[in-house]
Amino acid sequence: MDRIDTIIIGAGVVGLAVAKKLAEAGREVVIVEAEPAIGLHASSRNSEVIHAGLYYPAGSLKARLCVQGRDLLYRYCAERAIPHQRLGKLIVASHEGQLAKLEALETQARANGVDDLRRLTAAEAGGLEPALDCAAALLSPSTGIVDSHALMLSLLGDAEAAGAQLALASPLEGGEITPDGIVLRVAGMELIADRVVNAAGLFAPVVSRSLAGLAAETIPAAHYARGVYFSLQGRAPFSRLIYPLPEAGGLGSHLTLDLSGQARFGPDVEWVDGVDYRVDPARAEAFYRAVRAWWPQLPDGALAPGYAGIRAKIAGPGQPDADFVIQGSAVHGVPGLIHLFGIESPGLTSCLAIAEAVAALLD
Repeated sequence: MDRIDTIIIGAGVVGLAVAKKLAEAGREVVIVEAEPAIGLHASSRNSEVIHAGLYYPAGSLKARLCVQGRDLLYRYCAERAIPHQRLGKLIVASHEGQLAKLEALETQARANGVDDLRRLTAAEAGGLEPALDCAAALLSPSTGIVDSHALMLSLLGDAEAAGAQLALASPLEGGEITPDGIVLRVAGMELIADRVVNAAGLFAPVVSRSLAGLAAETIPAAHYARGVYFSLQGRAPFSRLIYPLPEAGGLGSHLTLDLSGQARFGPDVEWVDGVDYRVDPARAEAFYRAVRAWWPQLPDGALAPGYAGIRAKIAGPGQPDADFVIQGSAVHGVPGLIHLFGIESPGLTSCLAIAEAVAALLD
């Protein structure tokens, strides 16, 4: 049985960031990925937004790692020439009844250390984005977009340059906690590791349940919230991202732009029983209603089905949103084992900060 210092389960953006960090620290790292390519789930099925850190409870991991990760990510993208843009975004109150909620969001953001927000009147917001119809808005200059695929390729390249190895099409078939290490069965082989990082995203709770000897009560339930995106046919009359106020389970169906300027709307929130990436064209009707609350001129027939993503949630419908969980031996009692649970948005923004947190916990 081959012995490996560190095995990382999952080659999404977080797993790759962790692999980079640990390999550059001198650890022997092997990344095992069930799919035939990197980042085929949440890492490539999202809005590709670099979040500023507005939405999350003060003191939470999401708040701290988003703000820290945002700065790390902008710096990393600049150093590696990864395509990105600091476009800024407007969070809008579409009517006066939402002004108190907008003010509360501003207070929350400042508590998280987001100190560059600017409150805009309806006229000021319209001066920046003439097609926008709102009662007031918050301007977040630190919000941006990134090419998530280029980011993942860069993280993988750095990890491999530091000696990490990637095994694609290598699903985890189970494992066992032993006194001598953590035994994993991967693609028909048995490997033993001193350290294992479960960065399996949507499947992290399933991975943890496959490890014999791990206490079941330390493993959260998995919940799946699908969000679909619709693409705008033609050019959008906006130069910034436009977000409504947050809704239960997500941030609302917002407008994002890719690096070529193509606009898309989404994601919405639909609780589902498993991983299903189908897009129902009928959901466009709700998108038209939501978007016209702040862009009344959205033309009929302008939305085309795009793609879907699944949020890796550990809290279900009607429950408060859960924080990121970086679970080490203090909880489950297994030295060298770290689970990353509930790494939904802002996981992409936070990936480098999450990697630093994992490395510190392993040390």
